[in-house]
Amino acid sequence: MISQEVLRKVRRIEIRTRHLVNDVFSGEYHSVFKGRGMEFAEVREYQFGDDIRSIDWNVTARNQRPYVKVFEEERELTVMLLVDASASEVFGSVEQLKIEIAAELAALLSFAAIKNNDKVGLVMFTDQIEKYVPPRNSRTHILRLIREILAFEPESTGTDISQAVEYFLNVQRRRSVAFLISDFWDQGFDQPLRVAGKKHDMIGFWLVDPKEQALPDVGLLRVRDPETGEEMVVDTSDRELRTLFESAMQSREEELKNLFTSMNLDSVQIRTSESYIEPVMKFFKMRERRLR
Repeated sequence: MISQEVLRKVRRIEIRTRHLVNDVFSGEYHSVFKGRGMEFAEVREYQFGDDIRSIDWNVTARNQRPYVKVFEEERELTVMLLVDASASEVFGSVEQLKIEIAAELAALLSFAAIKNNDKVGLVMFTDQIEKYVPPRNSRTHILRLIREILAFEPESTGTDISQAVEYFLNVQRRRSVAFLISDFWDQGFDQPLRVAGKKHDMIGFWLVDPKEQALPDVGLLRVRDPETGEEMVVDTSDRELRTLFESAMQSREEELKNLFTSMNLDSVQIRTSESYIEPVMKFFKMRERRLR
């Protein structure tokens, strides 16, 4: 049974994100993702002005006349949302939890997709596959996805991105656009992500909270890992400790950015302390420039 509070959140997210899609993101989405996929349509005789790189040499040899392959734009794409539902996502030190921002991002991308006649599916994961919703194209379907992200109660607390990506590869054979929405508190997922990136258009949305990047100076502080349950007391008044912590977080940030760059995959950092609109717009503009 979905609570009234969750339904109100879903409605607020729908109003906000559909407004953004109608006013800002629909055209950006189309220019970035539509038309990137091309599928074979037919072979026809060469005509003056055709690109010689499209010549089908086998058919040309059989017919003793030049023939070219004709491709057409794929009119329908499949968008997959891979959403991290681990315990660390139920955290936020500002106004929203990371999982709530994940739901808004998913809604924004989904409404942009169905406005362009694309289908959207969902994989929710922790250190196991928690939920799979096959791709469909309708408003009611998107509202269901938002409800799932906001209200879902996972069986586990950990994170296994490798398993999520491998599952996605098994259920989505045809090339698709995949958004991996996570805080990436995991290791060893580079190889499956690299494999997925060669077949699909993989984009990482990395959720970051300011309290995960710098310790506040508040004296003795009990901290708990939400995924393992491990607790410890740290003295946050120790300047050296705070400096070491910030340095470690900066190194982690650079490592993750370099990992995506090394695979030629795009990534977008979303901070819980700031609006996600600007970084998402920046991402779309960057992709659009790259396609020119």
